[in-house]
Amino acid sequence: MKGVKLSVLVDLQGLPLSIIVVPANKNDSTLYIPTLKNFEIKRLVGRPVNRPSKVTADAMYDTVKIRKYNRKRGIKSNIPVNKRNRKKKRKGRPIKVDKKEYKKKSIVERFFSWIESCKKVLPRYEIKEESYLGVVMVAAIIRLHQVLG
Repeated sequence: MKGVKLSVLVDLQGLPLSIIVVPANKNDSTLYIPTLKNFEIKRLVGRPVNRPSKVTADAMYDTVKIRKYNRKRGIKSNIPVNKRNRKKKRKGRPIKVDKKEYKKKSIVERFFSWIESCKKVLPRYEIKEESYLGVVMVAAIIRLHQVLG
């Protein structure tokens, strides 16, 4: 395996909610649904929370499959239209993007830059994906401790 790719779901503070490690030759849009399925917050009483209320993502996640998945599960999508995916204009209501919310997408980029600044994460000394995920999780726990105190 030549490289790895991290697929991460973060909250508005940049804290990781779901992390998946896959080979680098996978397309980002195919990792969207497994990353959301990996998301779960356990509560003391009642069922766990297993889906976010709103998702903001890049235009590369503008696929019919992702939009249908979000609509079916009641997740609000804030994903701009990818011009390369649309050969001709579609009929119906246009897809609206909240520009103010979309600017908050940089939180994910800040999380990645912080994770890559950790000494053990970027070079990837571990051979197995599970071991690498463990190193990423330890780095994420350190980040949680720094933010939450």
